[in-house]
Amino acid sequence: MFHGKVIGPFGVAEYNRTRNVFCAGIAAYTRVSDRTEAAMSDNALSPQKNHRRLAETLVDRFAQRMRDGVLVRGEKLPSEIHIMEAEGVSRTVVRDALSRMQAAGLVETRHGVGTFVLDMPPPEGFSVGPATIATVADVLNLLEFRLSLEVEAAGLAAQRRSPEALLELKRAFDALLEGPQKSGTTINADFQFHLKIAKASGNAYLIDIMKHLGTKLIPRTRMNSAYTGQSDRNAYLAGINAEHRQIYNAIAEGNVDAARAAMYLHLNGSRMRLRRTQALYSD
Repeated sequence: MFHGKVIGPFGVAEYNRTRNVFCAGIAAYTRVSDRTEAAMSDNALSPQKNHRRLAETLVDRFAQRMRDGVLVRGEKLPSEIHIMEAEGVSRTVVRDALSRMQAAGLVETRHGVGTFVLDMPPPEGFSVGPATIATVADVLNLLEFRLSLEVEAAGLAAQRRSPEALLELKRAFDALLEGPQKSGTTINADFQFHLKIAKASGNAYLIDIMKHLGTKLIPRTRMNSAYTGQSDRNAYLAGINAEHRQIYNAIAEGNVDAARAAMYLHLNGSRMRLRRTQALYSD
């Protein structure tokens, strides 16, 4: 029976054939739909994130060629057009990758001549440098990394600081207060303050990693223009130094919990300010 009617032998065969074709069509549509959904999911990555990922991949490829001796010091890199065709990427991606390699000291660009290999990249492994800190997202990731280290460093400094280490930290803090009046010194003074905290902790590994990070750990190194766009520079620095004062006072008093809390509030505050900046500039 089909809709109240009797279907003869040929009618049943035709019905079954039609049903099979229909089911096959539904299955095919489902497969196409799944592929389309997957493609849309991939494309859900913003163009900026996809661009960044492609540039990082290109940097990694060139760095590996340098390690393998395929590209040697003094050798000229292929032209932008050649790289675009060989790697299947846009000119913007190529230029971003070259800029990252130049910032890392791997290559130099001579205007009108080309781009040349300068130095051998470090072995693969942990690396934080200009080539890896290029976007607001990179700085946010670095701030999260610092939270995992410097909160404990502040607590250890409060627990272990020697009179000599505390004196060095006081001098670094005083230099921070002079920063707004001495143009160009703020970033280094900020780094020195955080480095002195690591030294006061007495942990050699914390000291080494802070030295390795250098001034790259200060967001203003990369995001100065974004920060100063939010408010008056002196007012911004005054707020930051109020946070630094809380850290210094807690360490000087030997208050471990307060030192950890003050450092957390300082770094998390930087993270929140940067997120607001990111949202502002992404609109």
